[in-house]
Amino acid sequence: MIGLAALLAGTAAADAAPAETTTPIKHVVVIFQENNSFDHYFGTYPHAANPIGEPRFVAADDTPTVNGLNDALLNHNPNSVAPFRLDRSQAALDCDNNNAYAAEQAAFDKGLMDKFPENTSSAATGASGGEVACPAGIGMGYYDGNTVTALWNYAQHFAMSDNFYDTEFGTTVMGHLNLISGQTHQTFEPGNVQKTGAKSFVIRNGSVIANLDSALEDCRSAPVGGQPVASVEMTGHNVGDLLNAKGITWGWFYGDFTALTGSTPTHAVCSSSYDEHYDPFQYYPSTANPHHLPPSSIAMVGRADQANHQYDLNTFWAALATGHLPAVSFVKAPATETGHPQTSDALSEQQFLVDTINTLQKSRDWADMAIVIAYDDSDGWYDHVMSPIVNQSNDATVDTICLGGGLPSTGFNDRCGYGQRLPLLVISPLAKRNYVDHTVLDTTSILRFIEDNWQLGRIDSLDNPDGTANGNPPAGQGSFDRLAGSIEGMFDFDGEFGTRAGRDDLPLILDDSTGEVLRR
Repeated sequence: MIGLAALLAGTAAADAAPAETTTPIKHVVVIFQENNSFDHYFGTYPHAANPIGEPRFVAADDTPTVNGLNDALLNHNPNSVAPFRLDRSQAALDCDNNNAYAAEQAAFDKGLMDKFPENTSSAATGASGGEVACPAGIGMGYYDGNTVTALWNYAQHFAMSDNFYDTEFGTTVMGHLNLISGQTHQTFEPGNVQKTGAKSFVIRNGSVIANLDSALEDCRSAPVGGQPVASVEMTGHNVGDLLNAKGITWGWFYGDFTALTGSTPTHAVCSSSYDEHYDPFQYYPSTANPHHLPPSSIAMVGRADQANHQYDLNTFWAALATGHLPAVSFVKAPATETGHPQTSDALSEQQFLVDTINTLQKSRDWADMAIVIAYDDSDGWYDHVMSPIVNQSNDATVDTICLGGGLPSTGFNDRCGYGQRLPLLVISPLAKRNYVDHTVLDTTSILRFIEDNWQLGRIDSLDNPDGTANGNPPAGQGSFDRLAGSIEGMFDFDGEFGTRAGRDDLPLILDDSTGEVLRR
């Protein structure tokens, strides 16, 4: 395997000129975090309790309000457990809720939004070792600006959305697949799927509805009861294929991706913390790096070589430091810093986000960069907003909220969405300041911005070049990118918030422990 020092030494290849874009943004960095609903992190924004001993948050006078937890929802909530504040000492609660495709729909209770404790909340458990018992109805808990202080400060100084949704109800793999392809439907040849139990509760009618492994990956999950876990090979296309077709540099950078000592060019050995669900490109033959091979040099990061655009985070930082940051970068934290309950927590996530964003703001690429912070799913945490249902499903076995709407707009069942409301922030010198966007958005709005900014076309155009559907279902795999709203409303390309030449482009440097502002 090639070491980082050898990669840094091989930087002689010349970079091409930046590709033409439809906006001033030349670098997009998508930081894709784990398992948090909007109300769980921003429900009381911009008002924090500010108890003694916790980092303070006091909003600017002109801070806009969000569609959050008002007095009625806090004090007269229709759920059997009322929303309750979690303080900073509870950031490490070992409470992983139920974010299953059917469970989240059931929590919506046909739009009444009143069955979260019964369907998605983690069960209360006794303390065990360093773990803390989960309060009853934990899924109704929320943090405020005294714990997720950095995220609230980013919202103060840049742009956020209070109307951004998971593309479909469900889990990690579904959220990741939608980010890069806008679809969870796939076809597969006999032998590509290995399963334990009933396959119909992992894949239904050709659509993924639960977490399952990649059939292309060396580092799959360990067998359960002597049987391999469910795995699949996705057969459609993803944004990597679109970027490759236009010669645009790109990469997925994941903190636990590094191949360990003992790996060979034909088989990777991975750490116990590696989670293949955190790299969706590993599910597609065109973009997989099954053996976790490093790039041939840092100059080749983002380009076609043995790594096939799949990297670890060390490679990301080396590329940034040497002027080889790809045009499009997807960043995935190590499992301990994603914000996912049980494996991570809000404060570990904050440290990762702040350290990453502080460094990016100090880089040579900051002036034309857009950092997008988004989440793969809600983890079943309560959110009071009923999502717009843009795609129906007629599978009465697992669907409730989507039944009765006729044929799905994508042509495929078991893709009920939009799902739960999630946080979304855009951090950029060109982002609007202290701004809340109310446009209906979903995970594929990020995909659509990348497609539009680099004029890539839509995912399904690779299956049908004129982009039209030949009957039903639509062309290709029915990507949701054609339904997505635009995140461009979160940017200030026209100078409304200050002329481009006179903008305040100084970085917002935060403390990675408290989330408070160090320098502006």
